[in-house]
Order: sequence, then structure tokens, then C-alpha cells
Amino acid sequence: MRESVQAEVLMSFLVSEELSFRIPVEIRYETKDPFAVRMTFHLPGDAPVTWTFGRELLVDGINGPSGDGDVHIAPTRPGKPADVAIRLQVGCDRALFRVSAAPLVAFLDRTDKLVPLGQERTVVDFECNLDEALGRILAEENAG
Repeated sequence: MRESVQAEVLMSFLVSEELSFRIPVEIRYETKDPFAVRMTFHLPGDAPVTWTFGRELLVDGINGPSGDGDVHIAPTRPGKPADVAIRLQVGCDRALFRVSAAPLVAFLDRTDKLVPLGQERTVVDFECNLDEALGRILAEENAG
């Protein structure tokens, strides 16, 4: 059985209203972390940056505004999910990306074939993975 789904999409990185450029973004889903989607942004001249957020947030954000924290996803035109805006924020710093909804929907369809939405808890020992993830997070915080 396959344990991951990966895709590469081109997103527009919106620097300002006048300036944007296209960048490759790798999207990854793994059954060992069935609630999460990882996006790795390959910005020119910088090391790749990976963001992890809920798969359900991405599903919801394709159809309507979703997220009220560091990640916000919404269709650019409500009711017509042709393009999706993804806003990532750390403190006062923000990055805004725009991507066609079609490759995101195709990617999510592939993840749903691995682990149907709502069935994530049946795939893994959730409590064990949560303890392991919390241990990694605490170790990273103490190291930094």
C-alpha cells in the first residue's frame, strides 16, 4: 500500500499588487501523519521553506474562507473556486500565494484514496504519534 502522495504545483508569489512571480511548491501527504499536508515553497535565492497544516483546512479553503491563525486559505472569487489564495503569516511577516484550484483538488482526491477524510484515526495510533510529535516540538524549542 502506498503511504504518501506528492505533487508539484506552480504558485504565484504575490510580492505586491504590481509584482509577482511563479515558484514551484511541493505538496506532500503521508499516512503516518494523516491529518496534515506539507507544502514546501522553493523561493529563488532562499532555502526551501516547509509549512505543515491540516488537510481539512486545505479542503475547506478551496470552497470558502478557512483558517484564522497563521494559515488562511480562500477562493479568490467566492462561489467559483478557480483560483485559491494562501496566506502564511509569522508575526507581522506575511506571504501571499495564488494557485489554481484544479491541481489542489486533484492532489486532495489522491490523498482521499489513501485515507478518506474523516477516517484518519483508523489509520494510525493517534495517541502514540501525538506524544512523538510533541516530543519533537519540545526538543526543537529547547535546542533553539
